[in-house]
Amino acid sequence: MRILVTGAQGFVGNHLLHALRSTSHNAQPDTVPNTVIEAARFDITDPDAVSAVLDRTRPDLCFHLAAISSIGAARADPDEAWTVNLHGTLRVANALRRINPGATFVFASSAEAYGDSFRSGLPLDETAPLAPANTYSATKAAADLALGALAHEDLRTIRLRPFNHTGPGQTADFVVPAFARQIARIEAGLQDPVLSVGNLDAERDFLDVRDICAAYLACARHAADIRPGTIFNLCSGQTRSIRSVVDDLIRLSGTSVTVRIAPEKLRPVDLPRAAGSAQQAAATLNWHPSTAWDDTLRAVLDDWRARIRHEA
Repeated sequence: MRILVTGAQGFVGNHLLHALRSTSHNAQPDTVPNTVIEAARFDITDPDAVSAVLDRTRPDLCFHLAAISSIGAARADPDEAWTVNLHGTLRVANALRRINPGATFVFASSAEAYGDSFRSGLPLDETAPLAPANTYSATKAAADLALGALAHEDLRTIRLRPFNHTGPGQTADFVVPAFARQIARIEAGLQDPVLSVGNLDAERDFLDVRDICAAYLACARHAADIRPGTIFNLCSGQTRSIRSVVDDLIRLSGTSVTVRIAPEKLRPVDLPRAAGSAQQAAATLNWHPSTAWDDTLRAVLDDWRARIRHEA
């Protein structure tokens, strides 16, 4: 199997490459053996670059991770977010369909696309309406829906809607590493013992990036048996308040910290609770998140401690 990973230099992409390379020569049933992995860096908004890479690699499966991946970045440059997240995605998908019609296109969508549907307070499954509440989630929802339509035109696509996920290597644009970075700086004496935060009352479902990558590998293993257009939520089924995330990080650090709400970190739209169901992924992919929450937080803290030492 020839596998192409777009966005391989990003946070999840790096972890996915590691997972693929660790398992490609392993014949255990939970791995993807005998693979050739391509991770070319190219501009998915450039038609010539896309065609050149797809023509050269001719993948049997493409993990499409390349994206404007944060709410803040999409808000800052909406035109770029639409160009990359919608048009770039369709450019890669259509090139794959042209070059290797039987190939599978695994799309990293986002649970953010459910948006206002989360206001029901109930755990959402894959049948919940997409109701994006910001530019980032709108671009992801549009690409998700467009790929669903292409599934009726012979594109073998699988759409993954991961909930919040974190781990070492993630930038401080995201909530868990943003807190971990500040705590690491406080530990190093580079910041006053004050943790600047936004809305602590919001509840989210958090996963470890290693569990997300396990779901990608499961998609590769089961690709031939999955109906084109299938959607899988990726979540733990358990929500945590942002306040509890802060408390857990402080506990693991053992540092005395004052928590202070910064008005500039409050979002214009912040859903109170985002809960999901991953029963379909469990049933079809035999996927279940398995990483302990404290292990995830320790990994993120240790990553930022190392980065801060390097910066210093």
